[in-house]
Amino acid sequence: MLISLLQKRRSIRKFQSLKVEAQNIDILIEAALRSPSSRGICPWEFVVVTNKNILEKLSKSKETGSAFLANAPLGIVVCADQKKSDVWIEDASIASIIIHLTAASLGLGSCWIQIRERMHNKTDSAELYIAELLKLPANLKILSIIGIGYAAEQKPPHEKEKLQYSKIHREVYGGK
Repeated sequence: MLISLLQKRRSIRKFQSLKVEAQNIDILIEAALRSPSSRGICPWEFVVVTNKNILEKLSKSKETGSAFLANAPLGIVVCADQKKSDVWIEDASIASIIIHLTAASLGLGSCWIQIRERMHNKTDSAELYIAELLKLPANLKILSIIGIGYAAEQKPPHEKEKLQYSKIHREVYGGK
């Protein structure tokens, strides 16, 4: 069941040196392409990266929060054409989480790297840096990179008792 997957899934930033098998990459790609999309427009596109040199360069996308990608065997850059859909951010976000959950279902660890509206350095955006590196067409906007691999760290599940139930409201805001 999905809830058991959600109960144990954690963001993983340390990976074993094992490659992700081609069949698992194919499953991740299929899952991404099956992601729900508003009005069935599917504005997203994905760049699947296994090349260590490119992953190393992608790990420098942001000033903080992307360095772990240098040791990931797989990165999936989630992009979308903003001219195709006014909800490209939502569609690309859904695809990103579908990739996360599929990775977890395959026994892989993953972590989201936020790219949209983040900086590469003091003057250039992370998006511009990646677009140039990956030779992306100008119509594509980058939402995220999902780092994926076999986990080299163990994290305990978040305890159910510590979930933020205070953020749940019944019928109206503030309703118990």
